[in-house]
Amino acid sequence: MSIPKKLLAVAATGALAVSLAACSGQAPGGGDASDSAVDCNVGISMPTRSLERWINDGEQLQKLLKDDGCTVDLQYADNKTDQQISQIQNQIAGGAKILVVASIDGQVLAPVLEEAKKQDAVVIAYDRLINGTENVDYYATFDNYKVGQLQGQYIVDTLGLDSEAGPFNLEPFAGSPDDNNAKFFFSGAWDVLSPYIESGKLVVPSGKSPATTDDWASIGIQGWASDKAQAEMDNRLSSFYTGDEKVDVVLSPNDSLAIGIEASLKSAGYKPGADYPVITGQDADKANVKAILAGEQSMTVWKDTRALGAQVFEMIKEIVGGDEVSVNDTETYDNGKKVVPSYLLEPEVVTKDLVQSKLIDSGFIKASDVGL
Repeated sequence: MSIPKKLLAVAATGALAVSLAACSGQAPGGGDASDSAVDCNVGISMPTRSLERWINDGEQLQKLLKDDGCTVDLQYADNKTDQQISQIQNQIAGGAKILVVASIDGQVLAPVLEEAKKQDAVVIAYDRLINGTENVDYYATFDNYKVGQLQGQYIVDTLGLDSEAGPFNLEPFAGSPDDNNAKFFFSGAWDVLSPYIESGKLVVPSGKSPATTDDWASIGIQGWASDKAQAEMDNRLSSFYTGDEKVDVVLSPNDSLAIGIEASLKSAGYKPGADYPVITGQDADKANVKAILAGEQSMTVWKDTRALGAQVFEMIKEIVGGDEVSVNDTETYDNGKKVVPSYLLEPEVVTKDLVQSKLIDSGFIKASDVGL
């Protein structure tokens, strides 16, 4: 799926020619849009400032909306669920008619979203699905299963698993158990890698090898914390790699875990070169792009969050105008209460030779940010 040029233009310029406040058109069902239009009063709830991607996501969407005349309240919850719930309650009390929520724990927001629905607020789950409630109207994200598929296929291709005899030592990691996306990341990768584990081409010396994708949380790293990933990798290396055994590949679902894993490998004496492990990642964080350029990380799956913010902006525009909201998936994301209408964007693999063309030339990062 290619990202519409219009969306990229929105992300680049931060404005649309038509004001949200003056948006008009046909409402769903063919009525006058003015009958179902809502005020552009938006509450944005982001999980944390500890990861640069959430800072970028929140500030970009805030700018797009403010530049177009909307009232916007942007909050970060320091990875504390109680704080996020309190912030959303305050946004509802402040008159927010549209809530954009990137949840910390997608299982605990049902009661506060019940409050939102009583105030006729429209809820968009941002990048992380909110579970266990009917009061989620839309979901905007990247194809999270494909993120994992790209990581798994990169491992297959880089190690030559279809032609090399092996075996190769794999250490798999999964994301935070309270993040619904982590399940999709792991499932996508594990569905690609499992046949090679079953055939013996990939072995997991630590035994941290979930029997099925449903068991992914058993190797999850709470809060996507780099230090916890580092400690877990330290433990695996000291317990299961005490002789001549070497790690050949680490499945890391995102960049924050990869940074911790790489720190552990460095302390154990691993150095970039022919025998350095293949390490995956996701998000194209600046520190990880530097690591890729230095040979300390093999790849990252890039999700151009500017396009995600632009798509959510388009969805808000449609909600405000009373128009039909754009979605392209009405089957995949079942939150336990409903299948949430979703808009999925395409992720991309970035390796060392693609940093310039994909990340820098597109303006996603500056060359100076990564030492170029």
